[in-house]
Amino acid sequence: MSTSTTNPAIGALRTALGISGALSLVIGLLILIWPGRTAQVAVGIIAVYVIIAGLVNIGIGLFWRSGWARIGHIALGVLFILAGVFSFANLPATAAWLGVFIGTLVGILWIIEGVVSLTTVGHGSKARAWTIFFAIVSIVAGVVLLFSPLLGAVTLFLLIGFSLIVLGVFQIVRAIQFGKVA
Repeated sequence: MSTSTTNPAIGALRTALGISGALSLVIGLLILIWPGRTAQVAVGIIAVYVIIAGLVNIGIGLFWRSGWARIGHIALGVLFILAGVFSFANLPATAAWLGVFIGTLVGILWIIEGVVSLTTVGHGSKARAWTIFFAIVSIVAGVVLLFSPLLGAVTLFLLIGFSLIVLGVFQIVRAIQFGKVA
């Protein structure tokens, strides 16, 4: 056995690569096999975070000296907790709402990106045609996404799942090969 494969640091890196690859692979498979349930689990994790953030804000508010800052932190904490509780009350609806929100936001961003690209078109630029083509595609894609934000978010979610599977497999292979002498 070579010295590079017995080094504890190499072993730790291989383990970390393997674990991250396996996690990517499992999450990607879950997204593709059960996209709705996986989205609900993601929303549930966000809801737990929001509730914890609410409790932290209430705690900060209770120990703050100033009146307005105290009231603000406590009010913000209560709002966070309510948002988390409402999210848990109907995870499918919250996941769908989040999908629509993200789809709409990405659609708006793509339109803005296309318009900004059009403002950079110079008359002497070699990339003028590509810039115009990119801008048009970006604007059209943004408008399409605005008319079907949930479908766009679901498509993006599934693409993320597929990407995680591919990256997870590559990461696992990389972990197996890492530190081995040729």
